[in-house]
Amino acid sequence: MTDSAVLSLAKNLIKRPSVTPIDGGCQELMIQRLEKIHFTVERMVFEDTTNLWARRGTKAPLFAFAGHTDVVPSGPVEQWHTPPFEPTIIEGYLYGRGAADMKGSLAAMVVATERFVAENPIYTGSLAFLITSDEEGSFINGTTRVVDTLVKRNEIIDMCIVGEPSSTNVVGDVIKNGRRGSITGDLIVKGIQGHVAYPQLARNPIHQVLPALAELASMLWDNGNEYFPPTSFQISNLAAGTGVSNVIPGNFQVQFNLRFSTELTADNIKSRIYAVLNKHNLEYDLAWTFSGYPFLTDTGTLLDAVVTAVDEVNNQKPQLLTTGGTSDGRFIARMGTQVIELGPVNTTIHKVNECVSIANLEKLSNMYQKVLKKILVQ
Repeated sequence: MTDSAVLSLAKNLIKRPSVTPIDGGCQELMIQRLEKIHFTVERMVFEDTTNLWARRGTKAPLFAFAGHTDVVPSGPVEQWHTPPFEPTIIEGYLYGRGAADMKGSLAAMVVATERFVAENPIYTGSLAFLITSDEEGSFINGTTRVVDTLVKRNEIIDMCIVGEPSSTNVVGDVIKNGRRGSITGDLIVKGIQGHVAYPQLARNPIHQVLPALAELASMLWDNGNEYFPPTSFQISNLAAGTGVSNVIPGNFQVQFNLRFSTELTADNIKSRIYAVLNKHNLEYDLAWTFSGYPFLTDTGTLLDAVVTAVDEVNNQKPQLLTTGGTSDGRFIARMGTQVIELGPVNTTIHKVNECVSIANLEKLSNMYQKVLKKILVQ
């Protein structure tokens, strides 16, 4: 049996090893398809990262598909049923690294766009693709820099679907209409090293900071809201000591993270943490890593179109959630863009034997095409 257009493209993308930040030729494969339907293509290479901005049309509204060609490492190859970069079909599932996260989505986007343009060569607004090879990595030279470039020339995306694997059991049962923000603190509490038998001559930073950490961990940061759970303070790493039992350590290193809702700002979080640390009279250094603001699309043309398209394909409306980690949607949302994440089932992402239902990929492409028609055809 001949592969469908979506399956064929997904397989060709998986064949190209593209571990972050390597693109492996995936974007060139997409470019060949997009240029055939008259997209104007810009290759934006920043340092070690390959990015693609492709646009068809010049008028508003500007709708974009966004995603990434990079994948995480395969892990122990011997634990895979089949080689991770040799796409294999087993009982209706396509196996291979990136099948679900997110080369399957990319294939569904491209084919949906080809079919839409064939049926609607003239439409209202513009179509675009924003693709990076650095979503799974440091995210420094990827989508965020493309967005910076677009903003500088006042090329603003009005609506965007990010193809991250949002679904839980079947494609489209869950869409992400927002994400929490993320901020990490690297705290070094300073003490005075000494002998445990002479604590009066030392200052134990562990003893000093534990009450402050307990206070921060038990603090009610907010109550969340209709779309977001309450903000959570989580300690992720602790380090202190010389490895022996008779030395009070001189420093105590603590790493913590907060996934925060739209009820808080990064500045508010910082000020509250500083207040607690200072209240406990600690001597410390604190460095911050800010990964992104929370964003939410709770109304608008895009949300209506996606919910309706999913309902038409599945005969069931999707659940709207903001759970999970961060995505490149956070960079796009800062343009004032309506952003929705709609992609395959996420059960096997980043695991050995990553796979995606072939039937779900076909449904996903159908959903994407319906969204385009609802937004761009009047």
